Amino acid sequence: MDFDFDEDHRMLQEQLHAFAMNEVATGAAERDQNASMTSELLEQLAQLGLFGIAIPDKYGGAGMGAMASSIVVEEISKACAGTGVLLSAHNSLCVDPILTFGTEEQKQKYLPQMASGEMIGCLSLTEPGSGSDAGAATCQAVLKDDGWHIDGTKIFVTNGKEAGVMVLIAVTNPDEPKRKLSAFIIEKSSPGLKLAKLEKKLGIRCSSTAEFVFDGCVVPKDALLGERGRGMRVALTTLNGGRIGIAAQALGIGQACLHHATKYARTRVQFDRPIGKFQAIQNKLADMSVMIEAARALVYRAASFKDTGRDYVQAAAMAKLFASEMCSRAANHAVQVFGGYGYCNEYPAERLLRDSKITELYEGTSEIHRLVIARTLV
Repeated sequence: MDFDFDEDHRMLQEQLHAFAMNEVATGAAERDQNASMTSELLEQLAQLGLFGIAIPDKYGGAGMGAMASSIVVEEISKACAGTGVLLSAHNSLCVDPILTFGTEEQKQKYLPQMASGEMIGCLSLTEPGSGSDAGAATCQAVLKDDGWHIDGTKIFVTNGKEAGVMVLIAVTNPDEPKRKLSAFIIEKSSPGLKLAKLEKKLGIRCSSTAEFVFDGCVVPKDALLGERGRGMRVALTTLNGGRIGIAAQALGIGQACLHHATKYARTRVQFDRPIGKFQAIQNKLADMSVMIEAARALVYRAASFKDTGRDYVQAAAMAKLFASEMCSRAANHAVQVFGGYGYCNEYPAERLLRDSKITELYEGTSEIHRLVIARTLV
Protein backbone atom coordinates (compact mmCIF):
# COMPACT_ATOMS: atom_id res chain seq x y z
CA MET A 1 0.00 0.00 0.00
CA ASP A 2 1.34 3.42 -0.98
CA PHE A 3 1.52 6.07 1.72
CA ASP A 4 3.55 8.59 -0.24
CA PHE A 5 2.55 12.15 0.58
CA ASP A 6 0.90 14.33 -2.02
CA GLU A 7 2.35 17.73 -2.86
CA ASP A 8 0.51 19.54 -0.06
CA HIS A 9 1.69 17.03 2.52
CA ARG A 10 5.28 17.15 1.25
CA MET A 11 5.29 20.93 1.47
CA LEU A 12 3.85 20.78 4.97
CA GLN A 13 6.49 18.29 6.06
CA GLU A 14 9.36 20.32 4.61
CA GLN A 15 8.12 23.54 6.19
CA LEU A 16 7.62 21.93 9.58
CA HIS A 17 10.93 20.11 9.55
CA ALA A 18 12.80 23.38 9.05
CA PHE A 19 10.73 25.14 11.70
CA ALA A 20 11.13 22.29 14.19
CA MET A 21 14.89 22.11 13.82
CA ASN A 22 15.46 25.87 13.78
CA GLU A 23 12.90 27.05 16.35
CA VAL A 24 11.53 24.20 18.43
CA ALA A 25 14.65 22.09 19.01
CA THR A 26 16.79 25.00 20.17
CA GLY A 27 14.77 25.57 23.34
CA ALA A 28 13.72 21.98 24.03
CA ALA A 29 16.27 21.27 26.78
CA GLU A 30 15.48 24.55 28.55
CA ARG A 31 11.71 23.94 28.41
CA ASP A 32 12.31 20.45 29.79
CA GLN A 33 14.44 21.83 32.62
CA ASN A 34 11.90 24.54 33.45
CA ALA A 35 8.94 22.18 32.98
CA SER A 36 6.98 24.84 31.14
CA MET A 37 5.89 25.93 27.69
CA THR A 38 6.83 29.41 26.50
CA SER A 39 4.29 31.92 25.22
CA GLU A 40 6.66 32.76 22.36
CA LEU A 41 6.59 29.19 21.06
CA LEU A 42 2.80 28.98 21.39
CA GLU A 43 2.54 32.15 19.32
CA GLN A 44 4.80 30.67 16.64
CA LEU A 45 2.71 27.49 16.50
CA ALA A 46 -0.42 29.62 16.13
CA GLN A 47 1.10 31.74 13.36
CA LEU A 48 1.88 28.57 11.40
CA GLY A 49 -1.75 27.51 11.73
CA LEU A 50 -0.91 24.28 13.56
CA PHE A 51 -3.77 24.61 16.03
CA GLY A 52 -6.20 24.60 13.12
CA ILE A 53 -4.58 22.01 10.89
CA ALA A 54 -7.64 19.69 11.01
CA ILE A 55 -10.32 22.38 11.32
CA PRO A 56 -12.33 23.09 8.13
CA ASP A 57 -11.53 26.36 6.42
CA LYS A 58 -15.03 27.70 7.04
CA TYR A 59 -14.10 27.80 10.74
CA GLY A 60 -10.72 29.37 10.06
CA GLY A 61 -8.58 26.23 9.86
CA ALA A 62 -6.42 24.60 7.20
CA GLY A 63 -9.05 21.98 6.35
CA MET A 64 -6.59 19.07 6.34
CA GLY A 65 -7.05 15.69 7.98
CA ALA A 66 -5.42 12.97 10.04
CA MET A 67 -2.51 12.55 7.63
CA ALA A 68 -1.57 16.23 7.98
CA SER A 69 -2.10 16.16 11.74
CA SER A 70 0.22 13.16 12.00
CA ILE A 71 2.88 14.96 9.97
CA VAL A 72 2.61 17.94 12.32
CA VAL A 73 2.99 15.83 15.46
CA GLU A 74 5.81 13.69 14.07
CA GLU A 75 7.91 16.61 12.87
CA ILE A 76 7.44 18.70 16.00
CA SER A 77 8.07 15.68 18.24
CA LYS A 78 11.43 15.09 16.55
CA ALA A 79 12.46 18.39 18.10
CA CYS A 80 10.40 18.39 21.32
CA ALA A 81 7.99 15.65 22.35
CA GLY A 82 6.22 17.90 24.88
CA THR A 83 5.36 20.41 22.17
CA GLY A 84 4.27 17.59 19.89
CA VAL A 85 1.76 16.24 22.38
CA LEU A 86 0.40 19.72 23.08
CA LEU A 87 -0.63 19.91 19.41
CA SER A 88 -1.82 16.30 19.34
CA ALA A 89 -4.06 16.71 22.40
CA HIS A 90 -5.51 19.99 21.12
CA ASN A 91 -6.33 18.67 17.66
CA SER A 92 -7.32 15.06 18.37
CA LEU A 93 -8.79 15.21 21.88
CA CYS A 94 -10.72 18.48 21.74
CA VAL A 95 -11.09 19.73 18.17
CA ASP A 96 -12.02 16.30 16.81
CA PRO A 97 -14.93 15.53 19.19
CA ILE A 98 -16.37 19.02 18.67
CA LEU A 99 -16.16 18.51 14.91
CA THR A 100 -17.66 15.03 15.13
CA PHE A 101 -20.39 15.50 17.74
CA GLY A 102 -20.90 19.25 18.12
CA THR A 103 -23.86 21.29 16.94
CA GLU A 104 -23.30 23.96 14.33
CA GLU A 105 -23.66 26.59 17.04
CA GLN A 106 -20.94 24.91 19.12
CA LYS A 107 -18.64 24.67 16.13
CA GLN A 108 -19.16 28.32 15.24
CA LYS A 109 -18.51 29.35 18.84
CA TYR A 110 -15.35 27.38 19.55
CA LEU A 111 -13.58 26.24 16.39
CA PRO A 112 -12.50 29.66 15.04
CA GLN A 113 -10.87 30.49 18.39
CA MET A 114 -9.26 27.06 18.49
CA ALA A 115 -7.99 27.34 14.91
CA SER A 116 -6.26 30.63 15.66
CA GLY A 117 -4.66 29.32 18.86
CA GLU A 118 -6.56 31.87 20.90
CA MET A 119 -8.19 28.96 22.73
CA ILE A 120 -6.22 25.74 23.27
CA GLY A 121 -8.19 22.58 23.98
CA CYS A 122 -7.93 19.50 26.20
CA LEU A 123 -9.86 16.34 27.15
CA SER A 124 -10.89 15.75 30.76
CA LEU A 125 -11.60 12.02 31.12
CA THR A 126 -9.35 10.26 33.66
CA GLU A 127 -10.12 10.28 37.39
CA PRO A 128 -8.22 9.01 40.45
CA GLY A 129 -10.35 5.86 40.38
CA SER A 130 -10.91 5.48 36.64
CA GLY A 131 -8.09 5.19 34.13
CA SER A 132 -8.33 2.35 31.64
CA ASP A 133 -11.82 1.68 33.01
CA ALA A 134 -13.43 4.95 31.88
CA GLY A 135 -16.84 3.61 32.83
CA ALA A 136 -15.87 3.80 36.52
CA ALA A 137 -16.00 7.61 36.42
CA THR A 138 -17.73 9.35 39.32
CA CYS A 139 -17.50 13.03 38.32
CA GLN A 140 -21.20 13.90 38.08
CA ALA A 141 -23.22 16.43 36.11
CA VAL A 142 -26.78 17.08 37.30
CA LEU A 143 -29.24 19.02 35.15
CA LYS A 144 -31.06 21.81 37.01
CA ASP A 145 -33.09 24.84 35.94
CA ASP A 146 -30.03 27.08 35.57
CA GLY A 147 -27.84 24.53 33.78
CA TRP A 148 -25.58 21.56 34.51
CA HIS A 149 -24.07 21.36 38.00
CA ILE A 150 -20.79 19.43 37.96
CA ASP A 151 -18.90 17.98 40.93
CA GLY A 152 -15.84 15.74 40.95
CA THR A 153 -12.14 15.49 40.16
CA LYS A 154 -10.31 14.89 36.89
CA ILE A 155 -6.60 14.09 36.63
CA PHE A 156 -3.88 13.70 33.99
CA VAL A 157 -5.37 16.40 31.76
CA THR A 158 -2.86 17.16 29.01
CA ASN A 159 -2.74 20.90 28.17
CA GLY A 160 -4.57 21.68 31.40
CA LYS A 161 -2.50 24.78 32.12
CA GLU A 162 -2.73 26.28 28.63
CA ALA A 163 -6.26 25.19 27.71
CA GLY A 164 -9.16 27.58 27.57
CA VAL A 165 -11.73 24.91 26.75
CA MET A 166 -12.10 21.22 27.51
CA VAL A 167 -14.23 18.28 26.50
CA LEU A 168 -15.42 16.74 29.76
CA ILE A 169 -16.80 13.24 30.26
CA ALA A 170 -19.08 13.03 33.32
CA VAL A 171 -21.83 10.88 34.83
CA THR A 172 -25.36 12.06 34.01
CA ASN A 173 -27.35 8.82 34.24
CA PRO A 174 -25.90 6.89 37.22
CA ASP A 175 -28.65 4.26 37.14
CA GLU A 176 -28.15 3.37 33.47
CA PRO A 177 -24.80 1.55 33.08
CA LYS A 178 -24.87 1.60 29.27
CA ARG A 179 -25.84 5.28 29.09
CA LYS A 180 -24.13 6.46 32.25
CA LEU A 181 -21.81 9.08 30.76
CA SER A 182 -22.28 12.27 28.76
CA ALA A 183 -19.85 14.70 27.16
CA PHE A 184 -19.68 18.45 27.64
CA ILE A 185 -17.79 21.45 26.30
CA ILE A 186 -16.53 23.35 29.34
CA GLU A 187 -14.76 26.70 29.35
CA LYS A 188 -11.97 26.93 31.90
CA SER A 189 -13.39 30.20 33.19
CA SER A 190 -16.58 28.44 34.32
CA PRO A 191 -17.44 29.23 37.96
CA GLY A 192 -16.64 26.34 40.28
CA LEU A 193 -13.87 24.93 38.09
CA LYS A 194 -10.41 24.99 39.65
CA LEU A 195 -7.00 23.88 38.38
CA ALA A 196 -5.86 22.10 41.53
CA LYS A 197 -2.30 21.13 40.64
CA LEU A 198 0.20 20.43 37.88
CA GLU A 199 1.94 17.05 37.89
CA LYS A 200 5.72 16.78 38.11
CA LYS A 201 6.65 14.22 35.50
CA LEU A 202 9.51 12.03 34.36
CA GLY A 203 9.29 13.20 30.75
CA ILE A 204 7.43 15.50 28.34
CA ARG A 205 7.99 18.01 31.12
CA CYS A 206 7.10 21.15 29.14
CA SER A 207 3.67 19.65 28.44
CA SER A 208 1.33 20.51 31.30
CA THR A 209 -0.56 17.67 33.02
CA ALA A 210 -3.24 19.00 35.34
CA GLU A 211 -5.72 17.99 38.00
CA PHE A 212 -9.08 19.79 37.92
CA VAL A 213 -11.63 20.01 40.69
CA PHE A 214 -15.29 20.71 39.87
CA ASP A 215 -16.96 22.10 42.95
CA GLY A 216 -20.50 23.15 42.12
CA CYS A 217 -19.34 24.14 38.66
CA VAL A 218 -22.30 25.46 36.66
CA VAL A 219 -22.36 25.43 32.86
CA PRO A 220 -25.19 26.21 30.41
CA LYS A 221 -27.59 23.51 29.27
CA ASP A 222 -26.24 23.78 25.74
CA ALA A 223 -22.76 22.75 26.95
CA LEU A 224 -23.84 19.13 26.34
CA LEU A 225 -21.75 17.64 23.50
CA GLY A 226 -23.69 15.10 21.49
CA GLU A 227 -26.56 13.10 22.91
CA ARG A 228 -27.08 12.69 26.64
CA GLY A 229 -25.99 9.23 27.74
CA ARG A 230 -23.61 8.79 24.81
CA GLY A 231 -20.49 10.07 26.53
CA MET A 232 -18.70 6.73 26.30
CA ARG A 233 -19.14 6.79 22.54
CA VAL A 234 -17.69 10.31 22.42
CA ALA A 235 -14.76 9.24 24.61
CA LEU A 236 -13.91 6.07 22.69
CA THR A 237 -14.26 7.71 19.28
CA THR A 238 -12.03 10.54 20.45
CA LEU A 239 -9.41 8.18 21.87
CA ASN A 240 -9.31 6.18 18.64
CA GLY A 241 -8.26 9.30 16.78
CA GLY A 242 -5.97 10.41 19.59
CA ARG A 243 -4.05 7.15 19.38
CA ILE A 244 -2.92 8.05 15.88
CA GLY A 245 -1.55 11.31 17.26
CA ILE A 246 0.40 9.59 20.04
CA ALA A 247 1.70 7.03 17.56
CA ALA A 248 2.97 9.94 15.48
CA GLN A 249 4.57 11.45 18.57
CA ALA A 250 6.33 8.14 19.30
CA LEU A 251 7.46 7.98 15.69
CA GLY A 252 8.98 11.46 15.98
CA ILE A 253 10.79 10.58 19.21
CA GLY A 254 12.12 7.38 17.65
CA GLN A 255 13.37 9.28 14.62
CA ALA A 256 15.13 11.76 16.91
CA CYS A 257 16.80 8.86 18.74
CA LEU A 258 18.18 7.50 15.47
CA HIS A 259 19.31 10.94 14.30
CA HIS A 260 21.25 11.78 17.45
CA ALA A 261 22.68 8.27 17.88
CA THR A 262 23.88 8.15 14.27
CA LYS A 263 25.44 11.61 14.50
CA TYR A 264 27.25 10.64 17.71
CA ALA A 265 28.41 7.30 16.29
CA ARG A 266 30.07 9.13 13.41
CA THR A 267 32.06 11.47 15.64
CA ARG A 268 32.78 9.58 18.87
CA VAL A 269 36.21 7.94 18.55
CA GLN A 270 37.29 4.89 20.55
CA PHE A 271 40.10 2.47 19.75
CA ASP A 272 41.29 4.89 17.04
CA ARG A 273 38.08 4.82 15.03
CA PRO A 274 34.52 6.23 15.15
CA ILE A 275 32.30 3.90 17.17
CA GLY A 276 29.98 3.73 14.16
CA LYS A 277 32.60 1.47 12.55
CA PHE A 278 31.94 -1.22 15.13
CA GLN A 279 29.36 -3.85 14.26
CA ALA A 280 27.77 -3.78 17.71
CA ILE A 281 26.87 -0.11 17.23
CA GLN A 282 25.85 -0.62 13.60
CA ASN A 283 23.43 -3.34 14.67
CA LYS A 284 21.67 -0.96 17.06
CA LEU A 285 21.37 1.73 14.40
CA ALA A 286 20.08 -0.78 11.86
CA ASP A 287 17.49 -2.16 14.27
CA MET A 288 16.33 1.36 15.11
CA SER A 289 15.97 2.23 11.43
CA VAL A 290 13.90 -0.88 10.66
CA MET A 291 11.61 -0.37 13.66
CA ILE A 292 11.05 3.27 12.78
CA GLU A 293 10.09 2.53 9.17
CA ALA A 294 7.71 -0.21 10.27
CA ALA A 295 6.10 2.19 12.74
CA ARG A 296 5.86 4.89 10.08
CA ALA A 297 3.93 2.53 7.79
CA LEU A 298 1.46 1.70 10.58
CA VAL A 299 1.00 5.34 11.62
CA TYR A 300 0.24 6.65 8.16
CA ARG A 301 -1.85 3.60 7.33
CA ALA A 302 -4.09 4.44 10.30
CA ALA A 303 -4.20 8.12 9.31
CA SER A 304 -5.11 7.15 5.75
CA PHE A 305 -7.94 4.94 7.02
CA LYS A 306 -9.32 7.82 9.10
CA ASP A 307 -9.10 10.32 6.25
CA THR A 308 -10.85 7.99 3.79
CA GLY A 309 -13.68 7.06 6.15
CA ARG A 310 -12.60 3.47 6.75
CA ASP A 311 -12.89 1.74 10.12
CA TYR A 312 -9.61 2.67 11.79
CA VAL A 313 -10.08 1.31 15.33
CA GLN A 314 -7.76 -1.66 14.86
CA ALA A 315 -5.34 0.29 12.66
CA ALA A 316 -5.01 3.05 15.26
CA ALA A 317 -4.46 0.55 18.08
CA MET A 318 -1.81 -1.29 16.06
CA ALA A 319 -0.02 1.93 15.17
CA LYS A 320 -0.03 3.21 18.74
CA LEU A 321 1.04 -0.11 20.25
CA PHE A 322 3.92 -0.72 17.85
CA ALA A 323 5.13 2.87 17.59
CA SER A 324 5.18 3.41 21.36
CA GLU A 325 7.07 0.20 22.09
CA MET A 326 9.43 0.96 19.20
CA CYS A 327 10.00 4.38 20.70
CA SER A 328 11.08 2.99 24.06
CA ARG A 329 13.42 0.47 22.43
CA ALA A 330 14.94 3.14 20.19
CA ALA A 331 15.51 5.43 23.16
CA ASN A 332 17.27 2.65 25.07
CA HIS A 333 19.45 1.92 22.05
CA ALA A 334 20.29 5.62 21.73
CA VAL A 335 21.43 5.86 25.35
CA GLN A 336 23.56 2.75 24.87
CA VAL A 337 25.22 4.26 21.80
CA PHE A 338 26.06 7.39 23.79
CA GLY A 339 27.38 5.29 26.66
CA GLY A 340 27.98 7.26 29.86
CA TYR A 341 27.21 10.52 28.08
CA GLY A 342 23.76 9.15 27.28
CA TYR A 343 23.00 9.28 31.00
CA CYS A 344 23.90 12.98 31.27
CA ASN A 345 21.83 15.93 30.15
CA GLU A 346 24.70 17.32 28.09
CA TYR A 347 23.22 15.26 25.25
CA PRO A 348 19.56 14.73 24.29
CA ALA A 349 19.55 10.93 24.66
CA GLU A 350 18.49 10.97 28.33
CA ARG A 351 15.60 13.36 27.60
CA LEU A 352 14.45 11.18 24.72
CA LEU A 353 14.51 8.15 27.03
CA ARG A 354 12.39 9.98 29.61
CA ASP A 355 10.00 11.26 26.95
CA SER A 356 9.57 7.87 25.31
CA LYS A 357 7.98 5.94 28.19
CA ILE A 358 4.77 7.95 28.36
CA THR A 359 3.83 6.89 24.83
CA GLU A 360 3.20 3.37 26.19
CA LEU A 361 0.87 4.73 28.88
CA TYR A 362 -1.42 7.55 27.75
CA GLU A 363 -4.20 7.30 25.18
CA GLY A 364 -4.50 3.71 26.38
CA THR A 365 -1.74 1.51 27.77
CA SER A 366 -0.06 -1.11 25.61
CA GLU A 367 -2.07 -3.74 27.49
CA ILE A 368 -5.34 -2.05 26.53
CA HIS A 369 -4.29 -1.83 22.88
CA ARG A 370 -3.56 -5.53 22.79
CA LEU A 371 -7.10 -6.09 24.10
CA VAL A 372 -8.54 -3.79 21.43
CA ILE A 373 -6.66 -5.56 18.66
CA ALA A 374 -7.58 -9.02 19.97
CA ARG A 375 -11.27 -8.11 20.21
CA THR A 376 -11.33 -7.01 16.58
CA LEU A 377 -9.88 -10.41 15.68
CA VAL A 378 -12.09 -12.72 17.74
